[in-house]
Amino acid sequence: MLTALCRAFYALSTPPLRRIVALCLVLAILTFALLWLAVAGVLYNTAFFEWRPLNWLVDLMGGLAVLGLSWVFFPAVVTLIMSFFFERVASAVEALDYPGHSPPRRQPIAETLAAILRLTALTLILNLLALPVYLLLPGINLFLFVVLNGYLLGREYFEVVALRRLDAAATRAARNRFGLRVFLGGVVIAALFALPLVNLVAPVIATAFMLHIFEALPRIEPHPSARSAV
Repeated sequence: MLTALCRAFYALSTPPLRRIVALCLVLAILTFALLWLAVAGVLYNTAFFEWRPLNWLVDLMGGLAVLGLSWVFFPAVVTLIMSFFFERVASAVEALDYPGHSPPRRQPIAETLAAILRLTALTLILNLLALPVYLLLPGINLFLFVVLNGYLLGREYFEVVALRRLDAAATRAARNRFGLRVFLGGVVIAALFALPLVNLVAPVIATAFMLHIFEALPRIEPHPSARSAV
C-alpha cells in the first residue's frame, strides 16, 4: 500500500496530470471558499437555542465552527466536483504504469452518476449525524472522522476505478471480498483530506492510489483489463 501511495504522488509530476492537478487546485480552493460561505451563512443566521446569550456564544465561536464544518464536508463535495475528471486521471496513470492494458469498458453515464451521487449523499448524511461528536469530543472526533470517511471514501474511490473494468455486480463482489484492503486504502485517503495543502490535490492522489490498489488485487479470474472492452 505504501508503494501504491508513493506511485500516486509521483504521478502528480508527470506531464499528463499537471493540468489536472492545476485544475484540481483551483476547484478545491473555490470549493472550500464556497463551503466556508455556506456554512457561515447557516451558522450566523440560525438561532440554535432559545436563550440569547447562548446563541451569542455560538456566534462568538463561529469562526472555529465554520472552519471545522467546512473541513468536514470538503472531501465529499470536492470529490463530487472532481468526479468529472477521474477518468482522465485513471487513464493517465494506466498509460504510465500499465501500458499493456486494453481500453476500459464503456460505462453508462447513469451508472457512473448514480454511484457517485449515492455515495456523496451518504457521506454528507453520515457526517452530519456525526457532528455532535466532531464538535464536543476533541481527540475522538479526529479518530471518528478518519474511520467514518475512510470507509466512505474508500468505497467511493474503489467504485470509481473498479467500474472502469468491472460491471456493477462484479465491483460489489470485489469490494466485499477485499473489504479490509479497500477500507485501509480509504483511511489513507481520509488522512490525505485531513492534511492542509495536501487535501487540495487529494482527489487526484486518491484516484491514482486506489487504481494501484485495484490493480494489485489477486484475482481468480483473468484480469478484467485483459478482456476486450465491452
